[in-house]
Amino acid sequence: MGDFFKKLSSYPKFFLAIVVGVFWTLLKPLQGFAKNPVTGLAALGVIVGGFAFLSFTLSAMMGMTPLN
Repeated sequence: MGDFFKKLSSYPKFFLAIVVGVFWTLLKPLQGFAKNPVTGLAALGVIVGGFAFLSFTLSAMMGMTPLN
């Protein structure tokens, strides 16, 4: 039974490693934009706008409304 819990406890580590790897892979090419502050700010705006667009779209598709 101890071996079961040992194996089960490794899955969150794998999940965390995959999530960090995905974000690292997505953000690494954007590192070049940080050299110029104007393009860095524009890239940050595009990223934040993309996440907002995705969030609003998914919440509308699922019929979720903001808390009032």
